[in-house]
Amino acid sequence: MASPRVLWEDNHLLIVFKPAGLLVQGDETGDPTLLDWAAEDVARRFGKPGKAFIGLPHRLDRPTSGIVVLCKTSKSLARMNALFADRGIKKTYQCLVEGHPAEPEARLEHMLWRDGVKKKSFVSTRKDAQRAVLHYKVLAAGDRYTRVEVDLETGRHHQIRCQMQAIGHPIKGDLKYGGKRPNPDGGIDLCAQRIQFEHPVSKAPIDVSVEPEFSISF
Repeated sequence: MASPRVLWEDNHLLIVFKPAGLLVQGDETGDPTLLDWAAEDVARRFGKPGKAFIGLPHRLDRPTSGIVVLCKTSKSLARMNALFADRGIKKTYQCLVEGHPAEPEARLEHMLWRDGVKKKSFVSTRKDAQRAVLHYKVLAAGDRYTRVEVDLETGRHHQIRCQMQAIGHPIKGDLKYGGKRPNPDGGIDLCAQRIQFEHPVSKAPIDVSVEPEFSISF
């Protein structure tokens, strides 16, 4: 697995690229996490004893790669939490999906229900299902896969993975949501590719993006 890398940093925020397969925070596996890496990395680079404070205002699924914003102070954490809660963050994703969507761009709306036991979301008519909306746009098409850009209007559990499966185009490598075969690294071809927001302290515009590490021959 590749190592995380720093994309942008100041005294308040640390914006990093998380490779597919790395946990953001600890779970029952006890595997290494992005939080641990960041706390040790900041402490080492700035000569802090032990581990540095690192706060987590949002998450990214283990098999997903892409941008994660971390906070280096409790002040920035509280304000970033508020920004995410108030939907003051714009996140753009890219993914490779199986097949070729019928429409070059579209708005998808489904009602999703999260099964906490299976740790999976389903399109459902249950009363406790939640509305999920995304917008996708085709960027390029190969023989078997299509590169798609996705903007989320809502932020539901596994939303992109579930909704793309629902229209018959699961994400490449995503066996949990209908993918035909796994990727060699165990990840899926879904990347949190760009993030835009107003800095919680300085109020300066922040716009950070990465090039997804998908296979060139898709």
